[in-house]
Amino acid sequence: MTRILHLFLVFALLGVLAMGGGTAVLPEMQHMTVHTFHWLTDKQFRDIYSLGQVAPGPNMLMVLVIGYRMAGALGALAVGIGFFVPDCILTLVVNRWWEHLKSPWRVSVQRGMAPVAIGLMLSGTWAIARLAIFGAIKINFEAMALALGVFTILSLRHVNPGVLVVLGGIIYLFLPH
Repeated sequence: MTRILHLFLVFALLGVLAMGGGTAVLPEMQHMTVHTFHWLTDKQFRDIYSLGQVAPGPNMLMVLVIGYRMAGALGALAVGIGFFVPDCILTLVVNRWWEHLKSPWRVSVQRGMAPVAIGLMLSGTWAIARLAIFGAIKINFEAMALALGVFTILSLRHVNPGVLVVLGGIIYLFLPH
């Protein structure tokens, strides 16, 4: 199978599974790109994810960087189409059908899906935090301290998270590596 087709199929699967947003499939995306197919290292995945968080626009555009890294512009195109288009089509079809559904099950299904989506997002957050703090070799105490500091500030005060991201980046830049 060609690499372009392989990228398309892997990211099409991930896109369809991304119930609750892209964060929901981050653990599986990391597992597939790092451990299953060895396309990236843990550090490369973490760096690409971080870039997706600070770049303007939707953070899951990070998948395009993975595709580009693996197969250039065609890889980015294949990954973009695979990750976003099938999911958009599925969402459109289900939404049209859902609007015409007058069943009492409708509200129950919506309420039942909320905890699933929240659980998947928490799983993605945990996977990235674990990767950033524990890494592959040793515990990154600086990253752990920054994460705890940001969590504490956000818990106690109403501060724009963007300011904390910039400050955290500046602090981390000056830490010895």
